[in-house]
Amino acid sequence: MPEPDDRSAPVLVDFGLGPYVHGVPSRRFPVYTRGNAGEVYPQPVFPLSAGLATAFGGDPARDVLSVTGMLTAAECDETGDVFMGVFGGYMYLNLSVPRVLAIRTPGTTPLEADATFLGSEALAPPHVASRGDRNLLATLRGLRYGWRILATSDLPDLEAGILEVDRWRATLPDVATATDEELAAAAIDALPMLTRLFTVHLVVTGGAGIGLDVLRQLCRRRLGDPSRALALLGGLGEVDSADPSFALWDLSRIVRSDPHLEALFDGGLPGMDQRLAGDAGAEAFNSAFKAFLAIHAARGPNEWEMACEVWGTDPSLPLAIIERMRHAGDDHDPRVRSAARAAEREVATTDVRRRIRSGDRWLFDRALRCAVLNTRGRERCKTLMVGAIHDGRLRMRELGRRLAARTHDGRPDDLWYVTLDEFADYRRDPGSFAGVVARRRAIRDRLLELEPPFTFDGALPPADTWRRRNAPAGPTAAVGSVLKGLAGCPGVVRGRARIVIDPSDPGDLGPGDVLVAPLTDPSWTPLFVPVEAVVVDVGGQMSHAVIVSRELGLPCIVAVTGATRSIPDGALVEVDGAAGTVTVVAEPGTGLP
Repeated sequence: MPEPDDRSAPVLVDFGLGPYVHGVPSRRFPVYTRGNAGEVYPQPVFPLSAGLATAFGGDPARDVLSVTGMLTAAECDETGDVFMGVFGGYMYLNLSVPRVLAIRTPGTTPLEADATFLGSEALAPPHVASRGDRNLLATLRGLRYGWRILATSDLPDLEAGILEVDRWRATLPDVATATDEELAAAAIDALPMLTRLFTVHLVVTGGAGIGLDVLRQLCRRRLGDPSRALALLGGLGEVDSADPSFALWDLSRIVRSDPHLEALFDGGLPGMDQRLAGDAGAEAFNSAFKAFLAIHAARGPNEWEMACEVWGTDPSLPLAIIERMRHAGDDHDPRVRSAARAAEREVATTDVRRRIRSGDRWLFDRALRCAVLNTRGRERCKTLMVGAIHDGRLRMRELGRRLAARTHDGRPDDLWYVTLDEFADYRRDPGSFAGVVARRRAIRDRLLELEPPFTFDGALPPADTWRRRNAPAGPTAAVGSVLKGLAGCPGVVRGRARIVIDPSDPGDLGPGDVLVAPLTDPSWTPLFVPVEAVVVDVGGQMSHAVIVSRELGLPCIVAVTGATRSIPDGALVEVDGAAGTVTVVAEPGTGLP
């Protein structure tokens, strides 16, 4: 088992609900955002998870930014959670840092930095300039780093990470026969490896951003249209986060082609997995579904958190997606859509390259290669990490089950409510922590009922000022209203708006609909297949929603502030993915034209 580093463990602070995980914000970089962080960690972080990540996970963002040279040593070494942290129980990313990096990058603005990854410029406070924002030496170092990234034609660190995970996986103890200590050690041993992989992930993510930024600047200067760069990244293929959509589509076709299976699914989602398991007529589907889970078990809501359910631990989650997909006709086949988008990309690439002057074409070619290589690599790295997290999840679930069985009313997830300092004592005597676990569980349950501030500047507002998730939505957008967001994937369609808050409960979402969601992690993206377009409250142009929409050929708009609250469910809307607009065309109940 690795030794913890010397960073202090997360502190449990009472921010209005009782003591829970709460970090120390940066003084130099005071603005934080849930943008992007909400995709990775939509729910409150558990105390044990926070402690394990801090003690064994290092600080990948600090390491990467130190390598780029774009931040000074003093900026990187500031005490506190500078680049990311847990505040009020929720994960946040620093927004001031990428804004300063944008200022130090010629031709880039803080708003463009927001749009690329966070999509929070409409909600975040404006950047307050500091005398230290501009730094010529940091700019020169950053340019040198950027040129090196643009010249790269492969991702050797990612390939090395794939081999490292394979070697680690071969050493894992069997879940059923391992001792308690072996189960705990297996999960903890993964953390330094995951840190190295996350460092690679950040480098690759930065590379995707560098490539896209150069393409955008070239399109702005030579074509007068920076959004044209997005058309160059559709239908790429080999994008891991889109793979589950294709596999789930195939399962939905098995159901659609079999009247017996259709009848089983018509019985509703509750109890569906039991009905399927006990039905001889579902044997072929069950075999295919088992093969699907063998590959994609790690995906699901909050898949980065070992404590939470994913498709492999709760098969009802992917079954709910299949249930919606089965209603879609073959014209929604994601492979057909992706192929069409790939053909459009080839035409767009030829057209843009022709219109860019010859002296800039070598830069265009490098930037396009960089964007494609790193976009694929970014999603591959995520898949690799969540797979390793799932291996740890299975062992911690077994450990939690064993420890809970030694108490009177214990639950298998109780162990996640203790801190790292308490973890060893908890394993020795889990019953003595019953009161501690109950209090922290109650706090987390209350946090789940609240919506944390999307951004904060300097200090997180107290919990009693947060909006309740079930609060009235407020005034809805009237017919003729136009909501503006960030262009994600081009195309113009009309459809019925369907507000979906939880991917495990998609309602009657299906063909003819526009999915309107608060945010999207990979567990959402298979729901893109049966619909006509996607609209998301938050997100940047490198978010899952955009990347997968480009693969599936769906018009997509992100960062449409308040879309899930203001667009009436069932209203007829027009989505213009290139312009980044959603227009309310008619009230709910109006048929499609």
